[in-house]
Amino acid sequence: QYGITFVNRPSGRSAVCPSVRPPSAQPPLPPCLPAQVALLDRNSEAGQESKAALAEQFEAQRTVFIQCDVTDQEQLKGAFKKVIEHFGRLDIVVNNAGVNNEKDWESTIQINLTSVIRGTYLGLEYMGKGNGGNGGVIINISSLAGLMPAAFQPVYCATKHGVIGFTRSIALAANMENYGVRLNTICPGFVNTPILQSIDKEENMGQYYSYKDEIKNMMQFYGVMDPSIIAEGLITIIEDDTLNGEVMKITASQGIHFQQYSQTPFTSAKR
Repeated sequence: QYGITFVNRPSGRSAVCPSVRPPSAQPPLPPCLPAQVALLDRNSEAGQESKAALAEQFEAQRTVFIQCDVTDQEQLKGAFKKVIEHFGRLDIVVNNAGVNNEKDWESTIQINLTSVIRGTYLGLEYMGKGNGGNGGVIINISSLAGLMPAAFQPVYCATKHGVIGFTRSIALAANMENYGVRLNTICPGFVNTPILQSIDKEENMGQYYSYKDEIKNMMQFYGVMDPSIIAEGLITIIEDDTLNGEVMKITASQGIHFQQYSQTPFTSAKR
């Protein structure tokens, strides 16, 4: 569970910042304009390591780590409040907490989907112009598993489908109600992060543990990406003000591209 990234863009600056990455994946981060970043993770050690990695390349005071279990509603609310108190405003929210656990599937739903929905609504509460906010961007991390069936990860697959459906729907509402907040989804393929190690663990895969070799074959077929390309996709969404309700796919073979959908009827009117 890697938590949520909050980004504060200084007034008058078109600043961007990379997404949080686990400590085991530390290639150079892409260049960023000045920004202030809050990192959330229930794992204090991992969170502090991520904060230290950013501090090596940017000013240390621009980053704050807040220990938080995103499945705990009060902790998550408190984290948003702390960010506002610390930085004074909020411009970007990246909901990227995620686990792969088919055995404890209820926890998987809580982390992968429920916390994303809650984090999105909290982001809208603070950034929505109707609430006195300055507008902003929310990026929810899904997966290619959210666009296709995954025979050996059915609950993980269901949560990632849910993230896409929720984000596309709330993005339409944001447009129609003039929230001033853009909402988009990123769907990566296999990425070199610790979540890949979960397929080798019976306590994660449960009844699907015997199929771990099939999943590894899929990884070889599709390729495993460096986390830095996900950061590039994130920056693209932050910088392009025309993107709302989009589903960005990132794969080793095709790089950054977008899922194509037919136009949704009855969604163009604004109040």
